[in-house]
Amino acid sequence: MGFVAFPTWFWLVVLFVFGLAFGSFGNVVIWRLPRGESLSSPPSHCPTCDAPIYWYDNVPVLSWLLLGGTCRSCGSPISRRYPAVELICGILWLVAGWRFGQTPVALAAAVFFYLLVLLAFIDWDTMRLPNSLVGILLGVGLAGALVSQFSSVWITPLVGSAGSGLLAQPLTGALLGATVTAGLVLLISLVYGVVRGGQGFGMGDVKLLVAMGMFLGLYTLMALFFGTLIGAVFGVISARRAKEGGRHKFPFGPFLVLGAVIVTVVGPSVWTWYSGLARLGM
Repeated sequence: MGFVAFPTWFWLVVLFVFGLAFGSFGNVVIWRLPRGESLSSPPSHCPTCDAPIYWYDNVPVLSWLLLGGTCRSCGSPISRRYPAVELICGILWLVAGWRFGQTPVALAAAVFFYLLVLLAFIDWDTMRLPNSLVGILLGVGLAGALVSQFSSVWITPLVGSAGSGLLAQPLTGALLGATVTAGLVLLISLVYGVVRGGQGFGMGDVKLLVAMGMFLGLYTLMALFFGTLIGAVFGVISARRAKEGGRHKFPFGPFLVLGAVIVTVVGPSVWTWYSGLARLGM
């Protein structure tokens, strides 16, 4: 089922612009939510001089460029992260529209990407994944799977089925993706704790995987694989830099997010390619 057909370029531009706008609000969430501050009051202001940021200085990316990355009132530098978050959200929303076309799945993917970006940056800053955001992610994914199961509109899982028969049912696929992946991570964490002492995965990562499962089904296992692989490479680089005074300890959530984005875009293609190689090797 699709929407009223728009020219493809128009659909992608609209998603990109809305992604930029939501990314601007996302900066507020990333900064305020971990600090327990209101997301609506006070209005946006300079963190240095507290001067209010008016609408014409709050246009995503463009205002930052025109102001040279500084506050209009006091001239203090404004972090490059602000336009970066806006651009990331805009690009990911565009990717959602390109990947899934003019369908409800594209909007679900945009929401999925948006919440993942917020969680990734918050986790990077605080090494915590707020239950409120993870809960929203879980709720949206579960609602999408329920709609897909009991209506003719497919919303989630985003990448469809990873099997046939019962596995092809959206609600079954979502629940299996959540439980199997989270169960595997809990088992790995338990074994790691027994063998090495300490915690292999944080509970926040497990909750995030459960929420991701609602959107990716059993492809969440592939997201876990990609996230672990990217995290391992980063860990090696980070460990070397730590010897030179750099940061070594880092959260795992952002790498799970990267894995989820990769799988949403190319997961089925990767699985088809791998299955073909496996058949050739038999």
